[in-house]
Amino acid sequence: MTPKDALTEKVWAVLGATSRKEKFGYKIYACLRDHGYTVYPVNPNVAEIEGATCYSSLSDLPEVPAVVDFVVPEKIGLAALEECKTLRIPTVWLQPGADKPAVVTKAKELGLQVIEDCVLVQIRPDNH
Repeated sequence: MTPKDALTEKVWAVLGATSRKEKFGYKIYACLRDHGYTVYPVNPNVAEIEGATCYSSLSDLPEVPAVVDFVVPEKIGLAALEECKTLRIPTVWLQPGADKPAVVTKAKELGLQVIEDCVLVQIRPDNH
């Protein structure tokens, strides 16, 4: 799957979303939301982001997203991959920094489609 293909999917989760506007977890969540995606923020340490419920885990989401964007450290990413597999989430999008070799390898071993790219770069109108 290419980044362009993934961006045709309209239901996403951002793992590592945050209410701190200077962080990529916020910027990615807000970018997807502002471009008309159904996007669920996931972070066990955040209750809400601008009025939207922030979920503790992927399993807590009200629907299964087609893509999960990873903006988390390696340890959290590795654990979340198992949850993606269990929930049959087909695609993981690993942001720069979240794309550690161990995470990429495990995702592929689990049969997940892996994208290593920056959503903020790919979602710009000139890239569609």
